[in-house]
Parts: sequence; C-alpha cells; structure tokens
Amino acid sequence: MRTTMGLSFNVIAMGVAALFIAGTAHVSAQQAVDGAIRIGGSDLGGVVTSANGPEAGVWVIAETTELPTRFIKIVVTDDHGRYVLPELPKANFSVWVRGYGLVDSPKVRTTPGKLLDLRAVVAPNAAAAAEYYPAIYWYSMLRVPEKSEFPGTGPQGNGMPVTLKSQAQWLDVVKTNGCYTCHQLGNKATRTIPKELGQFNSSVEAWARRIVSGQAMTQMANNIKRLDPERAYKLFADWTDRIAAGELPASKPTRPRGVERNVVITLWDWAGPKDYLHDEISTDKRKPTVNANGLIYGATEESTDLFPVLDPVKHKATQVKMLVRDPNTPSSKQNPMTPSPYWGPEPIWDSQTSMHNPMFDERGRVWFTSRVGAPSNPDFCKKGSEHPSAKLFAVEQSNRHLSMYDPKTGKITLIRTCFPTHHLVFAEDANNTLWTSAGGPGSGVIGWLNRKMFEETGDEQKSQGWTALVLDTNGNGKRDDYVEPDQPVDPTKDKRVVAAFYGIGVNSADGSIWGSVLGFPGYVIRLDPGPNPPATALAEIFEPPLPGYGPRGMDIDRQGVVWTPLSSGHLASFDRRRCKGPLNGPTATGQHCPEGWTLYPFPGPQLQNVTDSGSAEASYYTWVDQFDTFGLGRNVPIATGNANEALLAFVNGAFVNLRVPYPMGFYAKWMDGRIDDPKAGWKGKALFSTYATRTPFHVEGGPGTTSKVVKFQLRPDPLAR
Repeated sequence: MRTTMGLSFNVIAMGVAALFIAGTAHVSAQQAVDGAIRIGGSDLGGVVTSANGPEAGVWVIAETTELPTRFIKIVVTDDHGRYVLPELPKANFSVWVRGYGLVDSPKVRTTPGKLLDLRAVVAPNAAAAAEYYPAIYWYSMLRVPEKSEFPGTGPQGNGMPVTLKSQAQWLDVVKTNGCYTCHQLGNKATRTIPKELGQFNSSVEAWARRIVSGQAMTQMANNIKRLDPERAYKLFADWTDRIAAGELPASKPTRPRGVERNVVITLWDWAGPKDYLHDEISTDKRKPTVNANGLIYGATEESTDLFPVLDPVKHKATQVKMLVRDPNTPSSKQNPMTPSPYWGPEPIWDSQTSMHNPMFDERGRVWFTSRVGAPSNPDFCKKGSEHPSAKLFAVEQSNRHLSMYDPKTGKITLIRTCFPTHHLVFAEDANNTLWTSAGGPGSGVIGWLNRKMFEETGDEQKSQGWTALVLDTNGNGKRDDYVEPDQPVDPTKDKRVVAAFYGIGVNSADGSIWGSVLGFPGYVIRLDPGPNPPATALAEIFEPPLPGYGPRGMDIDRQGVVWTPLSSGHLASFDRRRCKGPLNGPTATGQHCPEGWTLYPFPGPQLQNVTDSGSAEASYYTWVDQFDTFGLGRNVPIATGNANEALLAFVNGAFVNLRVPYPMGFYAKWMDGRIDDPKAGWKGKALFSTYATRTPFHVEGGPGTTSKVVKFQLRPDPLAR
C-alpha cells in the first residue's frame, strides 16, 4: 500500500527505501504516504496491513534495550490501520504488530524519524489467536460449584465447608479476596502445569503441590482451606486438563475501539528480577502538579528492602534501601516454603520492611507504610499507658508502621506506630493529617499521624493517635459506652465493631474518612473523627446488596461518592446522600441503605455455572481521577482490571478498557495521575501504574522478567503526535 507523508517540519526528507523484512515491513523516507500520517524526527508512523487488508485496532509495539533501562512504547492503529508512535528516544528499536485475531509479526529493526509500513500476520487457527487473549477469557472457563450445592453441610454431608453458605461466598475466595489477591489466574503460567513442578499421578496431585510452592505457601494454603480443598483441587485440575486437551475460551476479546485507540502506553523496567512491586507513586494525590517530570517511587512489600526509583526523563532505574529501627526485625526470608518450579529451593524474598504503599506529600517527600520493628508494640501503646489513645483502646501489636524518604537529602525517617498500617492518605486539613488503613479486617482500629505536630516536635508518640470503630447504635449523635462485637445491640449503648480499613480515602467535602472492609459480604465504612478522635469518632458501615459482595481497594470523588471494586465482578458506587432511613440507631448496622449502592458489571465473561450479573474480573483497587490527570474528565473512577490486563475507566456509564498488550500479564494494585505541564495538552499529563503481581516470573518472558512502570496517555486521536 502506498501512502503520502506529511512532515510537520515542512521539508521532504530524502533517502533510499530500505526493506528490512520481505513482505513484512517497508521503511521509506521518500514515498507517498497518507497525508494524515505526520511524523517528526522522534516518531515512527505507517500503515498496518495483513492478508485481510488494513488492520484497525491492533497494537504497534516498539522496544529497545539500548537505554539505561528497557523501554517500550505502544500505540493502536486507527480505522484505516494507520499508526503514529510519538516521541521515541534516540535508539535502535524492534517494532512489531500484536492484535486479536493475529499472531505477532516478525520484529523489524529501525530508528525513529521514519515511515514504517508493517505487515501483520493473521492467526492460522483459533488456538493460535487465543494465546494472546487476556487472562479473564481463560479463567472464565473454570467450572465452579452450582448454587444448589450450597449451603455447605460439611464432610458428612455435601463435603462443602459449613462456613460456606452460598456460591457467592465460594467465588469470593477464588477471586479478589483469596486466590486472585496476589497474582493473576488464567495467564499462560497458571492455566498450564509447568513440568518443573515434578511428576504426578494426576492433575489433582499437581495442583495440591503447586499451591504450596515458594514463600507464599502459607497464605495460599490458608485460602484453599476456606474451600473444600479436595473439591477445589479437582475443579482447578479439570480446568487445566480441558485446556491441555485443546478447549478454548467461549468468548473472544474485542479490539480497542473509540477512545481506546487514542491511548499511548510507555513502559520502563525497574526493580530486580526476583523483586515484586505492590504500588508506585508519582505525585501528591491532593495536588497532582507536585513532582512534575520527577522521579517515580515504588513499594516492594515482602520481596526486598530495596525500593525502586525511575527517572522517566532519563530512562534510568535505581534502588534505595529502606531501613528498620530494630535489626532483629523478622524477614520474609524466614517464611516457610517448598521448592518453586521457577526458583527451586531458593528463598527469593528477603524483606524486613514490608513496604506496602507509598504516598507523596506537598513538599515532594515520599511516605511509606513499612515495618520498623518486630510486631510487639512498645509500652506506650499498651494497657496501662497514659497515651490518650491507649487509655481508651490499647493495642498490643502492629505489623507495619510508617517511614518517610526525603529525595533532596536522602534521609529516611522511621516512625513506630502502635496501630498497624497498610495504605495511607493525606487529609486536606491544617495538620496535613496522615490517615492509614490497617489491611485485614481484624485490627479493630484506625490510626493517624498529626504531621504538623510531628514535624514541629519530632515526637512520634504524641503525634500519633488511633481509635476503635464504634457505631452510634443508640442514635443520640455522640459516642457513649458501647457493647463489644460479640454482644447483641443494646439500644441504650453504642456498639464496637471488629473491622479495619483496607482502602482509605478522605472526603474533601466534609473531612470524613472512608474505607473498605474486607470479608463477605464486606462493607464500606465512614468515620467522622469529631473534635477528639480517640474519644469522639463515630463509624457507619454499609454492606453492598446482592449480587454485589467483596469490596477491596476504594477511593472517593470530590462529590463524596465512594467507588470500590467488588469480588462479584462489579464496580460499585455508594452515595450516602441517597440513604432514606436513619444513619444511626439500632438498625443502622450495615444493611440499612441499599439505595445508596449502584453496581456496574465489569467487562469480560462470567465464570462457568455462575448466572448472577458481574464477570470473572477480580479487580484489586479503584482510584478516582479527581483532577482529570488523564483526559477523560474529572472524578472518573478507574479500576485495576487484574483479569482484563488493563485499567478500566468508567465514563458516562461505560467502561474504557486501557489494556496493556505487552508483556502479557499486566496486573496492577494501584495507580495515580500526574500533571507535568498543564499547558502541554495530552503530552503534559498521564496515569502511572506498575506491574504489581507477586509473580513477575508469570509475566510474558518468564523468570528474569522485571516489574515495569506503565504510563498511560490519551491523545485526541490515534495519529496525534
């Protein structure tokens, strides 16, 4: 196909046509090209065709290893198969085409500033095409127990544990709040049995051995015990056996369309090949112009004490060592394990600090939830202490605390908290209060750091506080004596609940603190701190109505609407303003405001034998783009599409699927958005995320594949440069 090039420099570059791969690519600096394809010296552009003609909605991928760290840029072709890859650094690139219905085209070596027509390769059969499907299409083939098999009646009955009352509760375990919590299911690594695992008499035996591999064996074994393990092994074995026999997904993904074709994705390697990431951070959530064009920081949780740092301008990745106060702090290297099919008996994780979540402040410093010492708390946290919070509710242990890294000085400040930490968020108040979640549902407290006081005094004890979570069940609008969680509601008293914030956000409109609480059915929780939070804070809890269940990471928009993914395969919103009944009193215990909820099924197919709405998606977190850092508008909720291998933006009642096609296995746990230059249009703002699976060796490329920073930008059209 002949096209005409329109150079933005208004000059015609002279050169000799070069043929890199016969029948695959045609590179020319002097050829008639489509006038819509305008490239500069740092761009690539051209047309993608196959035996079927122009290929619309396929990805063009450019990759180089000639920079300080691996660099990848990806765009999507327009309706006519045209593409423009903008702003590539000076280097030699391998360029190829990937798309649904295709197999990868041969890679072409080239440099920026050229026109490059590419020849796509149509998949020879359905099996070859399916190799490129996102994990959700393969995982949806899992056959789950029918609704009629619940409730469980135990080993002497139907074999299902008596704790499982419904199919939905079983699904919660094999999705977001269990098997899918830390890594993807349905990718090539999990839908097949690696030969390195060993020889077994059956796939059932192979699965029983597989889930105790490596240093996460305790967590995986505990999750499978929440089901009927033998039945679960059989179901997963049936799934992989059918795939090995040639069965293919019943559903097929659609190619990017509409605004999805305007997305530009940039990736950089960071961290070590045995490290995994949990989160990244690029700016202050409250003011996304902080740290413009600056370094990006990651949290490596249980894998290592080295947190990665990326310079996206110089394409350079480095690492900084996080510290502990107590050298005897336990390390993940001590976790029990059995040999892994990827790393053998080697314990690849070795972390004392367990850095989980980072957050920028307005001064460009990075705060982490990280471990400072052993779990047993110092005396000022415990019963008998004069600390105002401990006098009301003593805390004996905390497994993670706080730290702060100042990039300007390189100094790390450690803060021992009495309360456990997991995620963190700064309030928009005079004290820059740092609120933290605790993670799992059992801690029963929420904690905070008065950052202003801490910076003025350096006193970590006086600057921190925490409170129990108490419902106003007597309905008098204030906190009073309460009954304990195992006691029935007393209409003359309040009631304490055993809960812990997982996701956490601040309502900028009224200063209330919101969070999600793990479990089945789980709930979102609102905390009104009051004038003296340890003594005055009151909580409200709201359960999602069926078919919704299982919230995980949440955020809140500027109007006070909470957004959270559900394990049921929905994105959910909760608007407290829509509640019709009283928000306190003896009936305000979770199920009193179903009208506040709205459920939106995630994209993708449902698991087999599931008839409820939703999908097989197991989204980990939802972040709200409060300030339009991406280009889809203000207050747009964006969920991690952990099974879709994407970010899923919800705009005007529909999902925009920001899929990452290479390397296959994108699995995020967080994202944030930054504005580098408010006057630069689409080039001046972006979303950032990272590959956050605990098993980067499951990602396309296998062992040695590192986590990557992923930058998403939204052009006005697929050919904008």
